[in-house]
Amino acid sequence: MHLDVRVLASPLAHSRIGVVVPRHRHSAVDRNRLKRRLRELVRVELLPALGDHASTDISIQARREAYAAEFSALRDDIQSVAARLADARRGL
Repeated sequence: MHLDVRVLASPLAHSRIGVVVPRHRHSAVDRNRLKRRLRELVRVELLPALGDHASTDISIQARREAYAAEFSALRDDIQSVAARLADARRGL
């Protein structure tokens, strides 16, 4: 997995998602590219999975190896997070 994910119940009426991309000795161009990729994956894969369920705060932090990961590997990581959230909501 290329991401560290933390999930908490939100005190607000809506869900919030934060994306953190540390420097790890990479340039601003590399960091911005990774942030754009992760934000797009959150928009397309994670937000629809959250739906109208209870509000949740999610923090996604990229690990060092995320810079070298293919887009499909990052998508698999986000889909895994969405699946675990869905399982947790169903009580599995």
